[in-house]
Parts: sequence; structure tokens; C-alpha cells
Amino acid sequence: MATRTDTQSPALHLADRQDLIRVHGARENNLKDVSVEIPKRRLTVFTGVSGSGKSSLVFDTIAAESQRLINETYSAFVQGFMPTQARPEVDVLEGLTTAIIVDQQRLGADPRSTVGTVTDANAMLRILFSRLGQPYIGSPKAFSFNIASISGAGAVAFERGGKTVKERRSFSITGGMCPRCEGRGTVTDIDLTQLFDDSKSLNEGAITAPGYTGGGWNSRLYIESGFYDPDKPIRDYTKKELHDFLNHEPVRMKIAGINMTYEGLIPRIQRSMLSKDKEGMQPHIRAFVDRAVTFTVCPGCDGTRLTEAARSSGIGGINIADACAMQITDLAEWIHGLDEPSVAPLLAALQHTLDSFAEIGLGYLSLDRPAGTLSGGEAQRTKMIRHLGSALTDVTYVFDEPTIGLHPHDVQRMNDLLLQLRDKGNTVLVVEHEPETIAIADHVVDLGPGAGAAGGTVCFEGTVAGLRASGTITGRHLGDRASLRENLRVPTGAMAIRGATTHNLQHVDVDIPLGVLVVFTGVAGSGKSSLMYGSIPASAGVVPVDQAAIRGSRRSNPATYTGLLDPVRSAFAKANGVKAALFSANSEGACPNCNGAGVIYTDLAMMAGVTTTCEECGGKRFDASVLDYHLGGRDISEVLAMSVTEAGEFFGAGEARIPSAHAILGRLADVGLGYLSIGQPLTTLSGGERQRLKLATYMAEKGGIYVLDEPTTGLHLADVERLLGLLDRLVDAGKSVIVIEHHQAVMAHADWIIDLGPGAGHDGGRIVFEGTPADLVAARSTLTGEHLAAYVSS
Repeated sequence: MATRTDTQSPALHLADRQDLIRVHGARENNLKDVSVEIPKRRLTVFTGVSGSGKSSLVFDTIAAESQRLINETYSAFVQGFMPTQARPEVDVLEGLTTAIIVDQQRLGADPRSTVGTVTDANAMLRILFSRLGQPYIGSPKAFSFNIASISGAGAVAFERGGKTVKERRSFSITGGMCPRCEGRGTVTDIDLTQLFDDSKSLNEGAITAPGYTGGGWNSRLYIESGFYDPDKPIRDYTKKELHDFLNHEPVRMKIAGINMTYEGLIPRIQRSMLSKDKEGMQPHIRAFVDRAVTFTVCPGCDGTRLTEAARSSGIGGINIADACAMQITDLAEWIHGLDEPSVAPLLAALQHTLDSFAEIGLGYLSLDRPAGTLSGGEAQRTKMIRHLGSALTDVTYVFDEPTIGLHPHDVQRMNDLLLQLRDKGNTVLVVEHEPETIAIADHVVDLGPGAGAAGGTVCFEGTVAGLRASGTITGRHLGDRASLRENLRVPTGAMAIRGATTHNLQHVDVDIPLGVLVVFTGVAGSGKSSLMYGSIPASAGVVPVDQAAIRGSRRSNPATYTGLLDPVRSAFAKANGVKAALFSANSEGACPNCNGAGVIYTDLAMMAGVTTTCEECGGKRFDASVLDYHLGGRDISEVLAMSVTEAGEFFGAGEARIPSAHAILGRLADVGLGYLSIGQPLTTLSGGERQRLKLATYMAEKGGIYVLDEPTTGLHLADVERLLGLLDRLVDAGKSVIVIEHHQAVMAHADWIIDLGPGAGHDGGRIVFEGTPADLVAARSTLTGEHLAAYVSS
């Protein structure tokens, strides 16, 4: 007789119970003892208004600790070459896995950095051409525009067997760098009238370039060089004197007892200013470069950056410059047609990389596109390429608003990619405002309720359905739909653009209405930015508010960035009868112990450095004597600790009334930054806060036409309504506002829409619709029309 045994399912293995990332007591930046439990191998979306603490929790706490712990597994020797990271301010962090961060940080703005170099596609192409290219010209280095050709020979001495032996050695490296432009693809031509006034002598201030005026060391170098008479007008210089002034080779000399290197003004300007990327320059330097320098295509390489030898070697009539200039979808097709067993693994890897570009919606780019010209969304998606198709699982992927810069048509593709990563067994953490992406989340963490000091707490944790019913700011606005504008404004004129051919534009003719709100839209890569930034005449009085990152150290803050601190320092100085420099923590007023930083940093080599609050100033950054001076009953440190709203009231009336400061603070409040402390370091601001800080600064510019590039970037759904009100106020004040935007609420609010497409790259570059939003919805003739119609009717 058979006996029956009941089999019970075995208890869950201990290792399988580690299915949560536990965070307890997180206090980074504005977080207030936040505790959350995040499910692993699920898609978790973090929401909340800009500045509520999303990035502080996800990037500065979870991802930062994961990376720090991984770095600690390396030897002390290796850690010495890696960036050191301090442990985040958190009590408990459990269940962490390896974190891969895909953020919005712009790719390197080096002039030699391209889409191909940052994705390793160029490296694979160079190997391919060095193996298959005919005629053979050398190793992969011969196809690299970052490697110059060099050669040398000489005697070397070394010890061998107790004797000193001398041998003759020679070496030669064949590089692909064009010697004329040094791999940049462009050469510069300098307008000498912008460098100096030839009717004046050096002692009269002839040099007008920034940094060479006012009797500083740069001007003294030329005045006291001895090569020419500093009291003689430059126009009277002999040929030799003019050469020594403009083109003299570097030579060491003593100026006022200090050893300095003298060189001609032109090479000195080229080295100090023109070798840097324009995007990274200070505003006044950039303005000078725009005036004084014209960048033209290098005649030696036709802009390809490569030597003639590198361009002479080809595969089937295509050289490496031709391959890099192709649209990536076309290049992928060409690679697919190559059948060479000897390089089959290389072709397969290159094919996968190029297909990943198309899969992620960047097939319209070319590999020779400078990396610094990519938008924040394009840069983030470019970083994603190396992770697509990865065999890694149980990894934590961290994304910062991956839908930025995406047309509604492309958002679904991005959502599919996030779900693919999750379905392979990975934990996916996404900071996002886009309702379509929030909707696919397995788990939602909503932070708030406000921004800055008013945020930093968890308002909701659970499912998307629970969020909708939660009553939080995000929950209430998740179903927001803007209606089409009914009372359309009448244009006051039009700006005509004829025959625009920048990048992929196909001889576009368009009349842009003035005096109204105009929205340019279309899929990513359709030509919107090319039309706005590459075709509008410089004389049109345009104020461009682009997506370039705000640059600043922890010594920079909203007060310094907006210029607010200048009138405040002057008012303090006038009220107390002292110098204005005393009220700058970066100048004479700095605490001598911490040099105005407010903290003392101790470097511990491969260990994380220790930052302690300065005991002398208590973190106030100023010398104690400076804090004895007051304006309106407050010292300078108390003023910098104020929020924008408090400071607006303080400088708006009474003894401390400063109209210019009040105007700046009013603009900051208009863009929704009333909660921000005016002395808060720029390094602690979120991406959305930086974007709006920049917008507030540009609002002071004199110009009749504002061009805004995706101003909803980093904005919560609740803040979009405030932005629309700000755009309306600009138009009602007599300005013309042109917005490049994908957000349907902004499209619906427009007076006029210009839609580019129908596709991206060479499939775009044409106007596919011009008219009112209502006409676009009624026609549904474009992708934008279909999505806008679905938006306003839902």
C-alpha cells in the first residue's frame, strides 16, 4: 500500500528575503530624516516639486553610497586615483546593489569630444579602418584626430651590469590629427581692432581685451617688456615692434622682480581664451570671443579634423571621415553590408552600438557631432547606449528625468526601455515629472510637500492608483490637462527666415509672428534648435535662454549669480562708511580661518575627506568684524540666509530699500524660487532650480524677442501653470516669446504653433504645420497634432 506524504513548499531562502533597499534617517541637503523601503527588481519613480529632495534621496544618498562602497573594494593604491566620496548623511542603508548612474550632466565640452569618442564607436571604427582600409597607413592611432604625428631620436644612457651604457634610440608615432587645426576642425581668425586701439599707446590703455585692462599683470607684462616704447601709439610701431607685440615667441623675463613668460598678444589670447570651449567661458569672455573671433572650417582638412593620409584610406570608397559624417542610421546600414570574417567580432560590436542609437531615438545624430552641442536629454540617452543589451542583472539603474527633450511620440519608446531593464531583473530608480512615465511605475515615492526647507519629507509611498487618490500636490495634478487657448493674441509683425539650411534644415522658409507666444515643436532631431539658433539674424535683438548648464562652485550662490550681491554690498558699504569688498566672502571680508568657505576641508588621500564647520565664523563665512556692520538691523550673513521672499520684503521698503535688488528678487519670485535662500551654494540646487535661476537672470536682458529652449525641463506639473503665467506676462509686456517645447500644456497655451518634421535627421528639417493649436488638433495631420488632440480631449 502506497503511503502519502504531504510536501510543503520550503521556507523562503534567507538570501531571497533581501528584496528591499532600506533607507532610514536620510538627511542629505534638505531631507528631514527620510525613511523609505524601495522594492528591488521593480521600477520605482520618485516625484515631487522641483527642490523637494528627489535627487538628494536618489543620487546623493542611495547611488552615492553604492558607488562609495564599490570603490572601497579596491586597494588603497587604486583608490588614490579615484574621486573620494564621503558617506551620505543617513543612519541606515541596507540592501544596496551596484548602481549605474545615468544623469543629465552634460558630456565633456572639449572641442575634440564628439558623439563617436564618448560612445567608443570611433575607437571601433579606427580599428576597422586600420585593418581593412586601403591603402594601409598605420595603426588605429593614424585615424585618430586626438593623436598628433611625432617623431624623435637621440642618445639614452642607462645602467646595465654595473656599467653606464649609451644607445641611440628613435621613435615615430603616426597620428591622424590635422596639423593645421590640431584636431578641432575649425581655425580662428582674430579681428585685431577688438584686441587693441591702435591710436593709443600701451600706457594709455591700448589693449581692450578682457583681463588686459586696468593696470593688472597682463597689461604690465607688455608695458614693461622693453620690446617697444609703451608711450608710442601702436599704429606708429615698426614692423619688428608690431611682430614682437603680436607674435613674439615665448621668452622668460623679469617684470617688477617677478619671473614671467612673455609672448605675443595673439598666441597669448589663443592659448588663454580660444583653446577653451565657448560653452564653458564666463559671459564677458564669451561676448568678447563672439565679437573678436570668427571660427571658420579648417582649409587643411575641410572640417574633418583628420590628416590627408587618414582621409586617403578607405573601405569601398568610404573613408573614416565620410563614415563619421553619415547619419547613424545610414552608417549602421553601411556596416551591415560589410562582410569580412577576419573582423567579424568587431563588426558585430559596432553594429550593436549603432543599432542602440536608433533604438533609443538618436539615430538622427552623426558620430562627428561635437558632444558639447547635445542637449541634456540627448546627452543622457547617449550615456544609456552602453547599458542597452548588457548581460548584467540585479543592478540598480538610476535615471534623472530620462524623458527630457523627448516628443510625446518618443516617450513611449523610453518607457519601453526602462521596462526592459526592469524585466531583466534590475532595480530601476527614476526621478521624473512626466505623467506617462509615472503611470508605468510599480512603486511611487512622492516627496514634498514643498521645495527647499518646505520639502524633504515623504508625502506618499505606494502604487500609482494610490498616488492619484492621495491628495498630494503630485496626486492632484497628475490628471491635469490644459485647454486650448480661446482668446488668441494678434501678432504685431513677423520675422522672416528664408532658405534656412543649418544642419538638417531643407531650405526652410517661415514667418515667425511677433508680439505673441509661438511654440516650435516636432520630434527630437527634427531641426527646431537648428532653425531657432542657426537661422535668426543677430540683429533681431534675441535673448536666448538655452539649456547650457549653470557653472559655479560652492562659493557661488543665487545672490552672486544674479548680480544681486553687488547693490547689496554697495548699500552696506554706504550705510557703514567702509569698503564694499568687506561684504564679500570671496574678498576682504572673508573669515581668515576658512578663507570664506565656511568649512574646513581635510584631505585624507584615498579616504573620504572630512568637512567641518569653521569654528572661527561658525559657518557664516565672514570675519567677525564684518558682522558688526548692519543694514536695516541685519548683518550681511543674516541677509544671505534670507529666502528670496523674505529678502524681497526686506529690500522693498524702509532703511534697507534697494530698488535694483528688489527688482532682481521679484524676477526670482516670478519663476517660482521664492523659497530659495539667496546664499545657498549653487552646487546644492536641483536641475529645475538652476534652469529657473537662469531664466530669471535672462529676464533682465534688453531685447524684444525671448527664445526659450524647453523651459519646462525639471518642472513639476504644478509649476508648469506658473511658467505659463510667466510667459503670458512677458508677452503682455510687449515681448515676443518663442518656445521650443514638447510639453502639451505649453503647446495648448500657444497663440501659434510651428511643427517641424516629419521625422528626425534627414527625414526632418521641413515645416509640416503652421497655425493655431486648434487648427493643429482639428487637422491631426502630424504626430504632434495626434498627441495634442489626445491630450486636450482626455
